[in-house]
Amino acid sequence: MFRYLFCLFFCFLSSCDSSVKVSDEILDIPVSIKLKRFDQRFVNVDKLELLKLKDEFPYLFNNRVKDTFWLKKSADSLQIELVNEVSKVFPLSYDFNEEFDLFYKHLKYYYPQIIEPEIVTLIGDVDYKNRVILTKELLLVSLDSYLGSDHHFYIDIQKYISNELKKDNLIIDVAYEYAKKIAVRANSRDFLSQMILHGKRQYLVSKLLPFKHDFNVLFMTEDEYNWSIQNESFIWRYFIEKDYLYSTDKNLLPRFLYPAPFSKFYLEIDQETPGEIGKFIGYQIVLAFMNNNQVSLHQLMEMDEKSIFELSKYKPKK
Repeated sequence: MFRYLFCLFFCFLSSCDSSVKVSDEILDIPVSIKLKRFDQRFVNVDKLELLKLKDEFPYLFNNRVKDTFWLKKSADSLQIELVNEVSKVFPLSYDFNEEFDLFYKHLKYYYPQIIEPEIVTLIGDVDYKNRVILTKELLLVSLDSYLGSDHHFYIDIQKYISNELKKDNLIIDVAYEYAKKIAVRANSRDFLSQMILHGKRQYLVSKLLPFKHDFNVLFMTEDEYNWSIQNESFIWRYFIEKDYLYSTDKNLLPRFLYPAPFSKFYLEIDQETPGEIGKFIGYQIVLAFMNNNQVSLHQLMEMDEKSIFELSKYKPKK
């Protein structure tokens, strides 16, 4: 009965499309999720508890730092406030397994050689730039970077960044860490190749998280995504007219590919645009390529960006 309900739930999430048969295969893939809540254990610890934590989580402690520092940090009022705020969003009863389980089933379906790492949740002092750290054996997740866009901890953080600091984005950030390790770099430094590299990563994330909308995968709001769809032809024409596609001008990256409150066309419409609009175009090129060619996900990840573009027959609607 549970499996039947789970299948129905997944079918609902994936809009009951033609991937249901594949989804059945995915659901049968065994995964083992081992998650430890270090964030809830490193608070007001005594010497004995600290020794136990250092023995269990040696990679979280610098041996050159004296125990007195760690004891003082665990009892610090800000540390305690961080723990309390995290507890409101992610109480000890919070079930991380459902989303992680479904994610790793998809990941192992495409990459069966990958082993599920030990997952450790912690407090990262709102270091949002390093909110997820992935190694071969470990996945570290700083829960204080997922408390909700309007949380008072983020009041001094620019809005385009704090908009990403919400619970729903945690699993997307995890998927992106894997995508960056699979699609490591582009074959060329030109702007087109850099856009398509990001498009490859976004496409991979969409396959690993089919229960997320495209605008979620692109870290856009629905309105920003709709604006991008409506203005896709204009954006593409602008890039062509400015001879940006094969340019290696590094200034194009912060204008169109790096996180920012808006993209910089240097036009009156700039304030209306989503940031990182080049990633959206890269994603559309990859979607066009996959729609027009019979290739596997592995083949896509290994292909050079120029070939992807040439075979995509990409042409946005006017």
